[in-house]
Amino acid sequence: MINDNNTVKSNGVDKINPPTPRLRRAGRKLVGQIISAKMTNTVIVKVESVKVHPKYHKRYKVSKKYPSHVDTTDYKVGDKVTIEESRPYSKTVNWKVINKA
Repeated sequence: MINDNNTVKSNGVDKINPPTPRLRRAGRKLVGQIISAKMTNTVIVKVESVKVHPKYHKRYKVSKKYPSHVDTTDYKVGDKVTIEESRPYSKTVNWKVINKA
């Protein structure tokens, strides 16, 4: 069947420009240390990285805290864990703890 745009359609699917499948994009994964486990189903993970100053080329540490969702209460302060970017669980929690590193 040919429609008004001169594109061939069969069973409602455009054969010239078929729809592309929606692929799930894997989120970033980071490794850090739990510094707080006082909330229900949420821990705070501190991730440290090393940056280089653009002019003086000195290396320095930078850290960032990520509120992360946990399903179980097996994690405690000081554990080294791997976190992955995920769907929003709340206003601030967009990461999920995968496992202990």
